[in-house]
Amino acid sequence: MNVHSLFDLSGKVAIVTGGGDGIGKGSCEILAQSGASIVVSDLMLDKAQAVADEIISNGGKAIAVACNVLKDEDLVNLVDMTVAKFGTVNILVNNAGGGGGGRENPFKVDRAYFERIFNFNVFSTWRLCQLVVPHMAKSGYGSIVNITSMGSINKSPNMSAYAASKAALNHMAANLAFDFGPMGVRINNVGPGATKTHALSTVLTPEIEEKMLAHSPIKRLGEVIDITGAVLYFAAPVSQWVSGQTLFVNGGGVQTLD
Repeated sequence: MNVHSLFDLSGKVAIVTGGGDGIGKGSCEILAQSGASIVVSDLMLDKAQAVADEIISNGGKAIAVACNVLKDEDLVNLVDMTVAKFGTVNILVNNAGGGGGGRENPFKVDRAYFERIFNFNVFSTWRLCQLVVPHMAKSGYGSIVNITSMGSINKSPNMSAYAASKAALNHMAANLAFDFGPMGVRINNVGPGATKTHALSTVLTPEIEEKMLAHSPIKRLGEVIDITGAVLYFAAPVSQWVSGQTLFVNGGGVQTLD
């Protein structure tokens, strides 16, 4: 197997949730460049369609599907539309999620909020795995990549729901690897550090960036390509003997504010 074939996704079909921007969009683009047909899923159909149109204009194959990952009927529809269009599912990138941002004061959020964050970050991922794995097993190729967070191992104030949900995601994948492995399906997590996305740009200042880099050996914030390179690694044949793992992509340190 040569180097090209290790990263070749020709003939594979990938679903990416939250694919309309940021890491999700970058994942769609890098998987398409590696030959996969892409199902761009996003809550906002216009954003998903813009990404799909860009992939098509660059010679790739893609469709856009509106999906609220908190609604089971949307998850079922997402997989059904993928199979109807492309015949199967080989790769799933569970990127959509929510919570965090230091806004989870334990005395101001309620049980409904806590449950919603777990539905967002844990149950929707589990449910999509349940829906796609039979198709992956039948096709003979399956790789699931979950986008977790440094919050899953950091300790920070006002982050309890988000951090706990992402920690659960890490451990869930480690256990599902044992369920899916005999079916020929791998599952892994990518944990981004502070990455330059639109969401971060809304709060980032030079002072905040300096503080974030105080405990980072590589003295810069992450770029989307840093994260999506790890997504490609887990999606592609190069990682065919890797499952149940969490890879943190964080410049070798942490980007927390003291």
